[in-house]
Amino acid sequence: MKSLLYQYFLVAAMMTLLLFLTSFWLPQRTVQDCALLWLPCLSDSNNKVPQVVVVRSDVKAHSTNIVIRSDVINPKPDIIPDCPEQHFQVPHLLLYLDSALGPDSDVLLEPYLLCWEELIKFMEALGPLVGFFTYKVQEKINLIRHLTEEESAKHRLLTLPNTNSLLLTLEPHSHTYHSVRSMLDRELQLGVVSFDRQTPSGSRTLLRLHRSLMWLQLLLVKLWLEPGHMRRSLGEVCEEAYNEALAPYHPWLLQRVARLAFKAMPEHTVLLGMVCVNTHEEAEPIIRTIVTAINEVHHRTQTELERRNMLDLP
Repeated sequence: MKSLLYQYFLVAAMMTLLLFLTSFWLPQRTVQDCALLWLPCLSDSNNKVPQVVVVRSDVKAHSTNIVIRSDVINPKPDIIPDCPEQHFQVPHLLLYLDSALGPDSDVLLEPYLLCWEELIKFMEALGPLVGFFTYKVQEKINLIRHLTEEESAKHRLLTLPNTNSLLLTLEPHSHTYHSVRSMLDRELQLGVVSFDRQTPSGSRTLLRLHRSLMWLQLLLVKLWLEPGHMRRSLGEVCEEAYNEALAPYHPWLLQRVARLAFKAMPEHTVLLGMVCVNTHEEAEPIIRTIVTAINEVHHRTQTELERRNMLDLP
C-alpha cells in the first residue's frame, strides 16, 4: 500500500512540476519586432522569403583521441580516448571547455553552450527523473543561441550575388554575442537587463547556467575527490551539492521535486562506465581533469558577472 501511495505521489509531483515549468513566461514577438530585427515575419504562400543559409564556425572537429592542450586544464597534455557506446563523452566535454577559454580571461559563448549540451548527456545518465534539470538547461541554451542569431542577423546579413539566397555568417568575434564579456556589456548598453524584475535576457539566462555549473562541479568533487566519498550514495551527494548551489534560488515546489528525484538515482558505480574505467582509482585523474576545466570556466564567468553586479539578477 505504501509503495502504491509513493508511486501516486511521484506522478502527482511530476505533473505539478510540468504545470509549473509550462507556466513560465516566455518572450513573445510581434510583427514590428521581427521587422526591426530583419527577420521573416508572418508569411503566406504568396510571399516569397529568400532562403537563408547559415554558415556556422564550429569548434574543432572531433577525433577519436583528443589531446587537451590548455595549460589551465592540464599542464601535461593527456590523451583521453572516446568511450564506445556511451552517449556522454569526456574528450568532447574537455575539448569544448578548452575551446571556451577566450583571450584576456574571457569565455567564448558557443563552446560554452556546447559544453552544456555534453553535460546534459551526463545528467541524463543520472536517471529519468533528472529530466526537469535537462529540460530547463536546454531551454536556456536555446534562448542564448536565439539571441546570438538575432544579433548576428542584424550585423552580418549579406546578399549572395546572382542568387535568391542570404548568407548568414556566424564567425567568431563577428557580433557582440560571441563571448560572455561582450554579451553582458551589450545587454547593459541596450538596457535589456533588469536588476528588479525577470527579463528574457542572455545575461540572466547565463547566470542560471552558471549556478547549475557550480552544482555539477560540487557533485563531481563530493562524489570522487572528497575523503570518504566511497561511503556515500549518488543521491545523497547530488542533494548536498544541490542544497549548496541551487536550492537557495529555487521555489519550494522545485526543491521538493528535486529531492524526490535524487532519492531515485542509481548507484554511483554507474558513472564508472561513463568514463570507461573499472575502478574509482582509475576514474579519479579523469574526474580531477574535468573539475579543473569546469572550475576555470566557472571562475572566469563568475568574475565577469561579479564585475557588473549581476550575481543576483531576479
